[in-house]
Amino acid sequence: MSFRIGFGYDVHRLEEGLPFWLGGVEIPHSKGAVGHSDADVLIHAICDAMLGAAALGDIGQHFPDTDPSYKGISSMVLLERCMELLHSEGYKIGNIDSTICLQQPKVMPYINSMRETLAAKLGISAKQVSVKATTEEHLGFTGKEEGVSAYAVLLIQTI
Repeated sequence: MSFRIGFGYDVHRLEEGLPFWLGGVEIPHSKGAVGHSDADVLIHAICDAMLGAAALGDIGQHFPDTDPSYKGISSMVLLERCMELLHSEGYKIGNIDSTICLQQPKVMPYINSMRETLAAKLGISAKQVSVKATTEEHLGFTGKEEGVSAYAVLLIQTI
């Protein structure tokens, strides 16, 4: 059995009046993330970690923001397609560990929903998905509530 580790990072600007998606869950907030897709920063970081672990490039290579077919697309669709790419290369996910960085809103009440939503889409157990959140103590763009970022690492193994 072969194991590989992947790392992903993503960031999006926040803007008033947009829906705010994190981990496939819509979070009530006055601001939402700006992006070509639904701008789910957590899913984008996980996708990059998946693709990186299998040496398949990054999310921008597979789903470029210059392609109008991805305009407004649900990041859950992108996540599913990344999982299909992993499977086609003979890999499955061992576990995911992720961190969301933002000042507001508080996302702790939504973390279990995110874990369950992500796990269901990926065909794994919620026990294999860790989602954490942290503020940045009012420092930087996330601390000033100008944006949101996410980090993800994951382990893949041969099927």
